[in-house]
Amino acid sequence: MAEPSVAAAAAVEERRRHQRGDLVPLAALISRELKNEKMEKPCIRYGCAAQSRKGEDYFLIKVDCHRLPGNPSSAFSVFAVFDGHNGNAAAIYARDNLLNHVLSAIPRGLSREEWLQSLPRALVAGFVKTDKEFQSRGQTSGTTVTFVIIDGWTITVASVGDSRCILDAHGGVVSLLTVDHRLEENVEERERVTASGGEVGRLSIMGGAEIGPLRCWPGGLCLSRSIGDMDVGEFIVPVPYVKQVKLSNAGGRLIIASDGIWDALSSEMAAKSCRGLPAELAARQVVKEALRTRGLKDDTTCIVVDIIPPDHSVLPPSPPRKMNKLKSLIFRKRSKDSSSKLAKKLSAVGIVEELFEEGSAMLAERLGNDSSAGQETSGLFTCAICQVDLAPSEGISVHAGSIFSTSSKPWEGPFLCADCCNKKDAMEGKRPSGVTVLIVSPALSSCCPHLIIFFFESNLLPILCAA
Repeated sequence: MAEPSVAAAAAVEERRRHQRGDLVPLAALISRELKNEKMEKPCIRYGCAAQSRKGEDYFLIKVDCHRLPGNPSSAFSVFAVFDGHNGNAAAIYARDNLLNHVLSAIPRGLSREEWLQSLPRALVAGFVKTDKEFQSRGQTSGTTVTFVIIDGWTITVASVGDSRCILDAHGGVVSLLTVDHRLEENVEERERVTASGGEVGRLSIMGGAEIGPLRCWPGGLCLSRSIGDMDVGEFIVPVPYVKQVKLSNAGGRLIIASDGIWDALSSEMAAKSCRGLPAELAARQVVKEALRTRGLKDDTTCIVVDIIPPDHSVLPPSPPRKMNKLKSLIFRKRSKDSSSKLAKKLSAVGIVEELFEEGSAMLAERLGNDSSAGQETSGLFTCAICQVDLAPSEGISVHAGSIFSTSSKPWEGPFLCADCCNKKDAMEGKRPSGVTVLIVSPALSSCCPHLIIFFFESNLLPILCAA
């Protein structure tokens, strides 16, 4: 009877070591990796194509990342598209910094399984930290982000804005791995923005006529989530929708692209247009098809990633099959309920297993109720977003004062620094954003009745905007 007690004690000690942030010997981690590797890893083939009109689209491709330095079995790949607006500064900053911010939010000494489970929360922290740091630079540019991490057969996607990632799985079944955050199409996001203090409406012109898509005011942005955009109020949040799935060993193809593609092609059209082509040619074909359909009206960027079984040199072609009932589920407008039903359908036929899905914009929900999340190292706590060290008296629970938290213990972690707590409160509408709206003079308003002037507290620069 002694052996189970010894094993249990060892397991408890290992959990405590993780909570304290203690380092685990590299040899032990590598041994654990080899034991957990149930299935040989797939081959990754990719291609990228782009056509520029405004010079605001950027992308990131990294196929040489490692969870454990020097251990090839811990390799993972990152693919991302950044579609900037109001300049390219936010897209460039996110491309250069987001990956490091995500990785810095993952605790050390985790097994592969634990690392994958920690990714959704780390992605939230990384997105918010990138947004916070970019806004501190005083630039008003913004960007959408679709960020994809592939580790073995597991795909984790985080997104804000209207860039998109689709999965064309073996058998010709196409599914969305992202959610569009366009105010025109996303009712839940419209309700969240207005509940947080924003106004949603169309652009008004002389005579009171309304034109164009729904926008958030102040600022006039068509999106409800992005990185940057300090001039539109903090109810436009950087908290990403995250989805994690595991493919079967048949593999599949990802198409990651900016809205220059998706404004011209549906998900099904994009997938069909490049089936049977290798990844590099496939990316070019998708861009070519989008330009043929709509012309070059916006920056157009496409990354195609093939996740290939190790015994195949190329992804087997997936001719479209007649699956009318399943297709009607896939391609109709998605709600959260229909998305989960679709995942069960796909899992049932052995195509993909859904591991995680969450789209809430509230940090209290996304960062969890983990009492060990504000891990103590050397007597200090760490901010769950920006990773700065905090004295125990400085940390503020993400659940403190939040009406959105499911925790009844606001003294539990994860913990935030004062700056990140202020940002959280602003995103949830509990304090004004850094935007001051001034009434223009009667003389000016008589000749420009639809003009509003915004001053930003951080740099006191006036911005003129037609309301």
